[in-house]
Amino acid sequence: MVRAVHQLNLRQEQVRSVLPVVLLGCGGVGRHLLRHIVACRPLHANQGVAIRVVGVADSSSLLVADDFHSSGLDDALLTDLCTAKSSGAPLSSMLARGQCQLFSNPEARRKVIDTASVLGKTTGLVLVDCSATYDTVGMLKDAVDSGCCVVLANKKPLTCAYEDFQKLVSNFRRIRFESTVGAGLPVIASVTRIIASGDPVSRIVGSLSGTLGYVMSELEDGKRFSEVVKTAKSLGFTEPDPRDDLSGIDVARKALILARLLGQQISMENINVESLYPSELGPDAMSTKDFLEVGLVQLDKSIEERVRAASLKGNVLRYVCKIESTGCQVGLQELPKNSALGRLRGSDNVVEIYSRCYESAPLVIQGAGAGNDTTAAGVLADIVDLQDLFQRRA
Repeated sequence: MVRAVHQLNLRQEQVRSVLPVVLLGCGGVGRHLLRHIVACRPLHANQGVAIRVVGVADSSSLLVADDFHSSGLDDALLTDLCTAKSSGAPLSSMLARGQCQLFSNPEARRKVIDTASVLGKTTGLVLVDCSATYDTVGMLKDAVDSGCCVVLANKKPLTCAYEDFQKLVSNFRRIRFESTVGAGLPVIASVTRIIASGDPVSRIVGSLSGTLGYVMSELEDGKRFSEVVKTAKSLGFTEPDPRDDLSGIDVARKALILARLLGQQISMENINVESLYPSELGPDAMSTKDFLEVGLVQLDKSIEERVRAASLKGNVLRYVCKIESTGCQVGLQELPKNSALGRLRGSDNVVEIYSRCYESAPLVIQGAGAGNDTTAAGVLADIVDLQDLFQRRA
């Protein structure tokens, strides 16, 4: 018993940084993040870091530790919470475990803000947004005002009003949002490091949709567009309604974040976005079922013609974003087969960054740019990256 207590005290003494976390969003990314946090306890302990999850919120409620000042939700509860949410159970199903409280909206939102206010002035807090809604913007801004840190996988808070973007990134030391663009790929970090070095970024070109990257590369083999999209859906690459991917809006949000990072004071309305389907095949005109059964095939001929035209020139079609000083465009482009983007296969993301130092040979970042597991790993890395701000005073 004495030896066990000694080992516990030793581990506590070795912890240099304790990071209290409130998680917003219990979807695929949020649940993977909680599992990563639990699985990485030994690794983080060796690094002198302890991540204490003090609260978890979904779209309707907040589960928070009874004594969030000094303790968090234990790992067994977090593991069971992930299992429960995966099966569709509410957060209230965890109340029987004890040592926690449940707050429902709108009280839950107030409790998040209150928790941020209290911990922001004492131990500090990392508010992590893994949701997919604009509704968290107010809470995030209040957290920033309270001196809390913010980590985002949710792109929407950074793509609404420019004033909100400015507010969230006003203290760059306390915000991380690597996973909003390219999941776990170091795109944001690379751009910010280049800018910090005084090397002006002149252009960014990227394939930032794993879904559309897969679709475009499969078309090179002569497959029909409708067949490829249906296959992508069956593989889980697309949203339940593939038009959410084919509209290009998600790519446009990522492009907007990068453009704003470069200092461009623009909004979504300023981005020229090419949708891969016309409005008459849109959600307001037909159901998802009808689009898959009747609408998709209507796009085959036009897409096939564009693929063939590109091929005759020795090029391939890619759905890319291009960010330059003159503006931001998102849509289909013909690119050389031997370029980094032209060689892209499968669902990987590729980003080319051009600057004074990388003008003739751009900095190329490539890898898995989608998936709950990959995105959650990127979020966890962002949380750990804030550890210096939570170091205990001797």
